[in-house]
Amino acid sequence: MASFAATVGQWAQKVEGALEAVFKEAAQELVSQLNQLVPVGETGFLRSSLMASTTAMPTLTRANPGMTVPADLGDILLVINSADLGDTIFLGYTANYAAFVHFGAQGRTPRPWVTMVAQRWEMIVAEKAREVKTRLGL
Repeated sequence: MASFAATVGQWAQKVEGALEAVFKEAAQELVSQLNQLVPVGETGFLRSSLMASTTAMPTLTRANPGMTVPADLGDILLVINSADLGDTIFLGYTANYAAFVHFGAQGRTPRPWVTMVAQRWEMIVAEKAREVKTRLGL
């Protein structure tokens, strides 16, 4: 896996704020794709349990309240926007059954949407780098 700066390209190291813009936009796109791929048939609770942190991975601690809960990405975007270049942004679902959906359980087929999106990280970074470069007229 290439370094973040290498994936973005040398041009971004020469333009103030470019690496940070790509980092934050790529992280936001990753969140968007994660929530788009939450397996069909799951309640809104799984989708809404996605959390972000710059200090530790969110844990599987929240029980499903038995009703649909709308996703609110506001807190996640705040974490991303307050992160500094070089910080690790931990994204994780906190619904206590998320791992069972992802890896499969009790004879159910695994639906590894998190792994699928995580594998796209370098592609997402490269795409956001192209978008930022174009937006800056470079």
